[in-house]
Amino acid sequence: MKIVLEKIKDPIKKEIKEFEKQFFNILKSNVTIIEQITHYIIHRKGKLIRPIFVFLIAKMLGTIRKKTYHTACLIELIHTATLVHDDVIDNSSLRRGSFSINAIWKNKIAVLIGDYFLSKSLLLATENNYYDLLKIICKTIKDMSEGELLQIEKSKNLNITEEIYNQIIYHKTASLISASCECGALSVNADKKTALKMREFGIFTGIAFQIKDDLFDYEEKSNNFTGKPIGIDLREKKITLPLIYTIKKASKEDQKCILNSIKNYDENKRHKIIYYVKKYGGLEYATQKMIKFRNEALKILEIYPEGTIKESLKIMVNFIIERNQ
Repeated sequence: MKIVLEKIKDPIKKEIKEFEKQFFNILKSNVTIIEQITHYIIHRKGKLIRPIFVFLIAKMLGTIRKKTYHTACLIELIHTATLVHDDVIDNSSLRRGSFSINAIWKNKIAVLIGDYFLSKSLLLATENNYYDLLKIICKTIKDMSEGELLQIEKSKNLNITEEIYNQIIYHKTASLISASCECGALSVNADKKTALKMREFGIFTGIAFQIKDDLFDYEEKSNNFTGKPIGIDLREKKITLPLIYTIKKASKEDQKCILNSIKNYDENKRHKIIYYVKKYGGLEYATQKMIKFRNEALKILEIYPEGTIKESLKIMVNFIIERNQ
């Protein structure tokens, strides 16, 4: 996986290095606890998928400039804030194989540090008069919050349809990836039509990304490097695509058993749920949908000239559905 990521980053290696330096400088604070937490986060940084999209799209469409670096930083600030908040909501003690912020500094500080990152992203946009980006960013933060709340609301009654599921994953995940792509285009003064095309590319890619994430929840063994604990969705009664399809296809008797297992969830029930999801082809169905969205994203890239940047984007889209963490 690491080798693939390095190949993807190869045409923007210099830009990613500069981004990491700028991101670190933006997070600097005179408050000791903020410094401690930001150092902890930076030394456990993830795959940087969203900043990579910003730089690849910007470089494919134009020349990378100061605004591009700032775009990558503000997108990553929002992403980091949501991860910190998600761990509080899910009561998760691990993130990418290390202790989460809330596990070390407790929930109150975790929520406040997430708010701090969000405020830094908005300040970065306003202080540089990036009002085109600010509108997209504010809408994205709203969409992400709505997606999480919609999922919580629907999970209470276990009545999520595939249509509602698509709304949820667009809002909670695809919206930020699409914002990365659209803002990356705008950072190099791409025209509105091109920026919206990149947004569409990001939506398809982001939906495929979230379906892959949801499939991890049905793995038999825990993998602490996926970013979330295995089984968290089922434990939180979050009904994702493999289960939506399974419930729809199952016999009345099996439906009753599945829903009862979700309502009275424990580790033994998890194995039972996975059994039914496999029996009715829920994993295969979700995988087919994920591939369909991947193909839609790749189709958008067809109109752009061949080259190392476009090749990296194609590898990235494929990596998103083939990754094992």
